[in-house]
Amino acid sequence: MPHVDPFTAPSRSSTIPKPRELDETQQSKYDEVLKHFQELEELPTKQHSDKKSPITRHEKSWLTQECFLRYLRATKWKVHDCIKRIEGTLVWRRTFGVDPETTLPPDLVGPENETGKEVVLGYDNDCRPCLYLKPGRQNTKASHRQVQHLVFMLERVIDFMPSGQDQLALLIDFKPTKVGINSKLPSISTGREVLSILQDHYPERLGKALLTNIPWLGWTFLKVIHPFIDPLTREKLVFQEPFPNYVPKEQLDKDFGGDVDFDYEHDKYWPAVCKIAEKKRQNYMRNFDALGGTIGLSEVDLRKPADDSSEPSEAVTPSEKDDLSQNIQNLDIKKDQE
Repeated sequence: MPHVDPFTAPSRSSTIPKPRELDETQQSKYDEVLKHFQELEELPTKQHSDKKSPITRHEKSWLTQECFLRYLRATKWKVHDCIKRIEGTLVWRRTFGVDPETTLPPDLVGPENETGKEVVLGYDNDCRPCLYLKPGRQNTKASHRQVQHLVFMLERVIDFMPSGQDQLALLIDFKPTKVGINSKLPSISTGREVLSILQDHYPERLGKALLTNIPWLGWTFLKVIHPFIDPLTREKLVFQEPFPNYVPKEQLDKDFGGDVDFDYEHDKYWPAVCKIAEKKRQNYMRNFDALGGTIGLSEVDLRKPADDSSEPSEAVTPSEKDDLSQNIQNLDIKKDQE
């Protein structure tokens, strides 16, 4: 029987790499960033606006330990640049609209995915959730909704990340299909907009990008867009290599050498992926509230399943430790995994 919905957890054969430890200088820079956002009370309501509003509960839950570290790495540990980038992303998220409950609901972008041109399916060898991009299944003309659809799927694949993993894998297949009515590659302007969103607002989220079935026109497009791809992202691109080298066969689509007989049925897959993501977000926010609802919590703890009774990671600063102790009694705080 064909597989028609996402996997909710990595394969037993996949393992999460050990997190990188911080040296004293990096820890000091992290503490500066954390302190800034703990003291920050409000931000512009949208880009190019003087009107401000308080940091929301969901924004606080987004401002995690791992979030600060991702932006610090992306800015080469320059504190001022890191703070500016994070604040810029928060305002961008308010302006663009990323909330699946209000500003970016499944019904808005659902028509974009009727042919299965973007699919969350399985996890790679490092437990990164996989997002398949299939330009050959393009079913709509270029529009802002296409970009909204990509952002929606990025947010959903992040929902699927297991505790301890904060990166995703992109599996990009350029093979043309009979399903798509518009199999042309995106315009250079659209490509640059998407790159800007990925690099500016989802830094260090990409763990690996596998590209296959690249046509001559595709190579030309990649050559033109290449100068706009930052060096860190370029290092993560893998061209024309077997997908089973990076993804366990038991969670890899058979079209790419896996064992999964995946058949995209929009009426079954779309509700399933949205429902699973919603449950994972609800679990994330329950953990956030239970741990005190403060800025700087660890995604390791926030993404722990509801039935995981293991103890939370140590907060990065003594003040965070106090916040936790006030909300959760009798917990032994473990050593910080970062």
